[in-house]
Amino acid sequence: MSSTFASDAPGNAQSNLTEFSVSELSGSIKRTVENTFDHVRVKGEISGYRGPHSSGHAYFSLKDDRARIDAVVWKGTFSRLRFRPEEGMEVIATGKVTTFPGSSKYQIVIENLEPAGAGALMALLEERRRKLAAEGLFDQNRKRPLPYLPRVIGVVTSPTGAVIRDILHRITDRFPVHVVVWPVKVQGEGSGEEVAAAIRGFNAVGPGSPMPRPDVLIVARGGGSLEDLWSFNDEIVVRAAAESDIPLISAVGHETDWTLIDHAADVRAPTPTGAAEMAVPVKADLDAQLSNLSARLRASASRQMDHRRQALRALMRALPSLDQLLALPRRRFDEAAMGLGRGLERTTIEKRRSFERVSAGLRLELLTSRMQQQRQALSDRLLRADRCVERLLLGEKGRIARLDASLKALPARLSGQLQREHQNLAALMRQADTAISHALSRSRAAVASQDRVLQSLSYKNVLQRGYAVVRDAGERPLTRAAGVLPGNLLSIEFADGRIAAISGEEGEPPESGPAVVSPTPAPQKRKAAKPEDTSGAPKQGSLF
Repeated sequence: MSSTFASDAPGNAQSNLTEFSVSELSGSIKRTVENTFDHVRVKGEISGYRGPHSSGHAYFSLKDDRARIDAVVWKGTFSRLRFRPEEGMEVIATGKVTTFPGSSKYQIVIENLEPAGAGALMALLEERRRKLAAEGLFDQNRKRPLPYLPRVIGVVTSPTGAVIRDILHRITDRFPVHVVVWPVKVQGEGSGEEVAAAIRGFNAVGPGSPMPRPDVLIVARGGGSLEDLWSFNDEIVVRAAAESDIPLISAVGHETDWTLIDHAADVRAPTPTGAAEMAVPVKADLDAQLSNLSARLRASASRQMDHRRQALRALMRALPSLDQLLALPRRRFDEAAMGLGRGLERTTIEKRRSFERVSAGLRLELLTSRMQQQRQALSDRLLRADRCVERLLLGEKGRIARLDASLKALPARLSGQLQREHQNLAALMRQADTAISHALSRSRAAVASQDRVLQSLSYKNVLQRGYAVVRDAGERPLTRAAGVLPGNLLSIEFADGRIAAISGEEGEPPESGPAVVSPTPAPQKRKAAKPEDTSGAPKQGSLF
């Protein structure tokens, strides 16, 4: 029966299996995987790591010799990792396995990452050491000597540990100087960045900063395991130590502990206490050495003075007397004095002979001819000067003549120019008259237009149609009957004049009779005379 039923209609076959949509099936698989593998540790080799993505997340794979699994480290977790992933690094990843329904893939979301054992750490440390050494960060030529007597010492360490107390105690015992402590974390997340920032911060201190610039730096930490000291193997710390312009002492761990900062530092100390001893000498030894050198200096100076005195006495004995020194100069002086008289006589005779030879060549005829030559030359110069003056005078006369002709023609030119200006002025006056006439016409038309608008809006046009304006005694227009009391003096304006009236009771008709027309407004109040009641009829108000 089952075979017959299956062959009847395959498309309409009934089944007891639950029917899922693709999304429901993917969600069920995701929940099953996450519940079963919500916390796992996976050991494998990092493959395909290219650094964090632009979003801050890191994507790579973990593999062994037979399989591989995709891995992701979210941005918040990546910043807390003690070790940065590297291509080919064997690690132990802790996290949970989940699926990605969009492509039917599964992956592990890593929450913690650590190298696979101490051997892996040492291999990573050795690889990093070779890399930094190839860049020349560990060369001995880069290392500088420490200052002999530093005035300020900068210490980069934890402010709560025993290391800082040992350093301060040793410096105080040996040679008290000013110590500036930059507190940092020396273990755990972010400790490497804090140590590097402290080294660069000390180097950034300038002359004008409130904090003194250290002469030497000490980066110190107590002993611990390789994992505890791993922050000082961080590449950022090593580069900061190599770039430091201030001489740096590395005092990380005990004497048997080695970190990469020890290779980059200028000096490595076996312990933090040893770093303090390297930084400053012993003051008592310096005092003793100074006293010894002072005594040796005084003894040497005394011996030197004695030697100089003995040498001076020996030289004084070897010197000749004053008479012996002056004997030869005196003899030369006497000989020169005796030869001076004879020399003067010979010189006088020679000068007289020379004068006689020169005077023998002088004749009156020669002097006369020379005087004539000078006079002739002077006459020629005077003649040339006269000619130059004549030429200058002629040139000035010509210029004066031209100037005179131009001055004579000036009135005619000025007269023509004035005539042209008069014509221009007349034309401008005509244009101004025309423009003023047009402007006055436009102004008259505008005034007439405004007057028509004013007349159309004036209340007097309304009065022409049979209306009137009622004012009170203060000449204020009244617009409501409620504001008028019986007996009030009123002024009523018609189109042809004004009349005065006295208000009566509400609903009472006024007396018949002619109204008094006032051609002009009545500014003053006027009392109306009441007529005598002789008929005995009820009283009626009067309009007059």
